Amino acid sequence: MTMDLLAVIGSAALWLAYLWLASAIVASYLSARKGYGEKIGLAFGLLLSVVGVVVWLLWPAKADSRWKLQGVFGSKGKTVAELRAEQHAIRGDQG
Repeated sequence: MTMDLLAVIGSAALWLAYLWLASAIVASYLSARKGYGEKIGLAFGLLLSVVGVVVWLLWPAKADSRWKLQGVFGSKGKTVAELRAEQHAIRGDQG
């Protein structure tokens, strides 16, 4: 009886650990796409778990980030450098 209970607790703990790690990965990805770097997203994901992912989904992206230029998952067409060059050409910026 106790071994069955320990097995159930152990498997639940394993799935919660997977959820925790997956949340850290997704939060890290989102923060990097939004232009803030991977480390801050990793911290949010590790400390807040699923809430960290929700925070990064709601957090606004920087103007020149991959999120704004290519979208959530990226585009198959142009690179970020090409898209930034187009934006600078449209605005008339130098550099």
